[in-house]
Amino acid sequence: MTTVPQLRKMDLTTLVGWLEADGLVSRADTELVRGLVAKGSFADKHPLVVMAERKWRAIEGGRELTLDRLTEWLAGRLEMRYLKIDPLKIDVPAVTATMTHKYARRYQVLPVAVTRDTLTVGVIDPFARDWEAEVERMQRRRIERVLLNPEDLRRYLPEFYSMSRSVQRAEAEGRTGTIQSLEALVEIGSKDELDANDAHVVSIVDWLLQYAYEQRASDIHIEPRREHGRVRFRIDGVMHDVYQLPANVLTPVVSRIKSVGRMDVAEKRRPQDGRIKTRSREGDEVELRLSTMPTAFGEKLVMRIFDPEVLLKDFEALGFSDQDREVWDAMIEEPHGVILVTGPTGSGKTTTLYSTLKALAQPEVNVCTVEDPIELLEPAFNQMQVHHAIGLDFASGVRTLLRQDPDIIMVGEVRDGETANMAVQAALTGHLVLSTLHTNDAPSTLERLEDLGVARFLIGNALLGVMAQRLVRTLCPHCKAQADLDEKGWAELIGAVAVPTPSVVYHPIGCTECRNTGYRGRLGIYEILRFTPEVKRCIADGGNAADVRTIAVSQGMRRLRVSGAQHVAAGRTTIEEVFRVVPGD
Repeated sequence: MTTVPQLRKMDLTTLVGWLEADGLVSRADTELVRGLVAKGSFADKHPLVVMAERKWRAIEGGRELTLDRLTEWLAGRLEMRYLKIDPLKIDVPAVTATMTHKYARRYQVLPVAVTRDTLTVGVIDPFARDWEAEVERMQRRRIERVLLNPEDLRRYLPEFYSMSRSVQRAEAEGRTGTIQSLEALVEIGSKDELDANDAHVVSIVDWLLQYAYEQRASDIHIEPRREHGRVRFRIDGVMHDVYQLPANVLTPVVSRIKSVGRMDVAEKRRPQDGRIKTRSREGDEVELRLSTMPTAFGEKLVMRIFDPEVLLKDFEALGFSDQDREVWDAMIEEPHGVILVTGPTGSGKTTTLYSTLKALAQPEVNVCTVEDPIELLEPAFNQMQVHHAIGLDFASGVRTLLRQDPDIIMVGEVRDGETANMAVQAALTGHLVLSTLHTNDAPSTLERLEDLGVARFLIGNALLGVMAQRLVRTLCPHCKAQADLDEKGWAELIGAVAVPTPSVVYHPIGCTECRNTGYRGRLGIYEILRFTPEVKRCIADGGNAADVRTIAVSQGMRRLRVSGAQHVAAGRTTIEEVFRVVPGD
């Protein structure tokens, strides 16, 4: 490591000299910057930001020297640890309690971790250490400094302290023990409960929603516990702890969300549903579906986020191969019949249906849906919501739609025999019907429909096809690395199907972009069963799901695992991930 002079303050001229000495940029580049420094062009800018704005590319490798890469380079040169802030992994209440917002802003530092013996503080100027001895004396902890990206500090310093301040003030103004649980504590003389419209509560809710959008969360869980409330996000199908709310803050936060979602705030004993339409920080419209549930320690609230960009994707983004798209297009272009999408909850069925309907919803076509609830308001569809309290269920909804001169009908879910038979009847009377069903794979749909009371001859006559699907996490493009092929796992994945052995496979590593999970985003794997004349003949002759599966595979149907194997071979996911979502085949 090159000896580093002890500077009192970060100096741009010195830093560009180090870049040149390390062989990252040319002398011509650094001389240009030195000339601009002499003219005072960058007086108010952080040196690393100035260098990042030059968009230099490293002499070796040609990678752009982004702000993150420059910060990491400087940390390595100074033998410091570089920290890319992941808000989900920082205990915001604990770290913000170690120093005031005013102090942190004055010295441009941000506490990021605290233990009994150590306080880790992020800095953007590693040479400015005037604050260190004072904080060490006040905290009675050893100070460990880490280098932060200047943009991270600019963003998260006010954000962390604002959230923490809102929670503290809300807690101070509310009373303790406000969660109505099985162990409710009655306090004599305590003051009124914190109001749901209090400014601090509003700030907390706004922060949670914006934070969830930025983190690509699909669900927000607010869960009461004995001593506190827990906030968790589901990201790429995996739950992450986000924040712990004091017990007396959780209730007004839930009440605030219920109020905005037009739910009965006073009713805490029975489950309720609601919805909110809001905007992300970028100005995009986002819908949230709300669901409350009474638990032992109070009211639990789950918000499912329906981002139009997520629900309405093109088929390539959904993970369709060319073969999948060809078969799917052939089915949905039929004038009448039933098409079913199957899979467990959270497997992307709704996204597939909405994307398909959006493609079909031309001006000359009448597209009608009956849903429970309506997931996304789409102007191209005529949407009706199930309302059990007045007797409007899926079956009666389909019956109503048939009198509305529809061309295409989407039924949110086939839950019972009446709905299944109504869907079949709608198909037989000249309509294209799309719906969802819960089965493990496509051929199992035959037995499931029989269990619901649909006659076998009707299944063969009405169904066009069934698509089973799952969602697998995709490898993070920023950190995935080549790996040796697990030949045993590969053989188990593809079974008896002839799939070329991939020359290169990848495995997850983990980086700041993917929260050290190695995965970022998800895509679908599909098994499309088309009801060909041979399949229909098999059903008419009394064949079971296994018989149908054998015929379909011989005609080119790819099983879910084989579909996953193709994504493995393309470097998009891993064998382990496919096995995780399709455990049995």
